[in-house]
Amino acid sequence: MPAAHRPGLRVSAALTIPESELSWRFSRSSGPGGQGVNTADSRVELVWDAANSATLSTLQRERLIERLSGRLVDGVVTIAASEHRAQLRNRDAARERLAALLADALRPPAPPRRATKATRGAKERRLTAKKQRTDVKRLRRPPTD
Repeated sequence: MPAAHRPGLRVSAALTIPESELSWRFSRSSGPGGQGVNTADSRVELVWDAANSATLSTLQRERLIERLSGRLVDGVVTIAASEHRAQLRNRDAARERLAALLADALRPPAPPRRATKATRGAKERRLTAKKQRTDVKRLRRPPTD
């Protein structure tokens, strides 16, 4: 079960978003729950303002805004969770989803690929294989007399 006291949302070893920057909205869920669906506000929306967050460095903020441009609305990330019957479980699911999304977006880009040339031996092997394939196909043709 969730911890009673949470210092914040831990995204990585270097970044933890304080609880004061996270805001929650609750509404009725359309998912599982039987008769309780009509009375319990089990759907959860977790909202975090990435553009105005004090915990991000300028590089992290730029990277987040660039990579999450399709998910941001005025610099705000919104995560909705309604797959569980209990509001607490949906809260945990939303927190995990936001942490995973941010960790993926903050990951440094892969180093650029270095162009390489095929070695002379590799070129010769490729041409030899092509010649063998040509010979095989030529032998399959009907004789031309």
